[in-house]
Amino acid sequence: MKTDQSLVESAPSISTDDAQAMFNKHLATYRKIVGENLMFHHEVYGLLHNLLSQEMLKPFKFLDVACGDAVASAAALKGSAIDHYYGIDLSLQSLELAREALKSLLCPVDLRCCDFVEAMADWSDSVDVVWIGMSLHHLQSEGKVRLMKNVHDTLTRSGLFLIWEPTLLEGENRAEWLDRFSTYRIVCAAITDEEFAAMEAHMRLADFPESADTRKAMGRQAGFSHAEQIFLMPNRFGRVFQFWN
Repeated sequence: MKTDQSLVESAPSISTDDAQAMFNKHLATYRKIVGENLMFHHEVYGLLHNLLSQEMLKPFKFLDVACGDAVASAAALKGSAIDHYYGIDLSLQSLELAREALKSLLCPVDLRCCDFVEAMADWSDSVDVVWIGMSLHHLQSEGKVRLMKNVHDTLTRSGLFLIWEPTLLEGENRAEWLDRFSTYRIVCAAITDEEFAAMEAHMRLADFPESADTRKAMGRQAGFSHAEQIFLMPNRFGRVFQFWN
């Protein structure tokens, strides 16, 4: 559900021109999905905007983990009290797009090209809000908890941790979740069969959703006192959760 430059960068035999073409192809698909609101980006980032506007009244530092091109985050942060933006992404090309998108924010912008797991393990700058959108699910369960603990240790005492992630229905397993997504093809008329097949193949390889109860339990295991689901996607493929102390 994001442009996955890591797949491009992991192939040493691919030429620079081919890598750029592949990146552009994935980006075009991603922007179709966002433009048609197939995965409810409008609602999710609208929710993020409203929450930050209502809860973060004092200047705050915002960390965008696996930020991609940051277009949606920039829109969500516009008009907020943000006084420093940090973005992490493995793709240098995505970060170049993010730098342009984030020019609308009247605050320092710090973009770091690195693996977000490694970055969070070594993170030293205290922040007030950490946001992860559709990226934590690439980790196995133990890795998810470890990263969430690193986030917990990064946040200020009154900080917020927000995630938007694929989520299993009650009693559903990963294979059933993936099969359920396959039936969503009929709704995705805006993307081609090839684009949908590529997205589904990536999900079957790299997506490891958890149940809502497991997400909350992981948050508590990571050190958070409170865990709450604050949004369910209308297609029921994913949810937004908030963690705080």
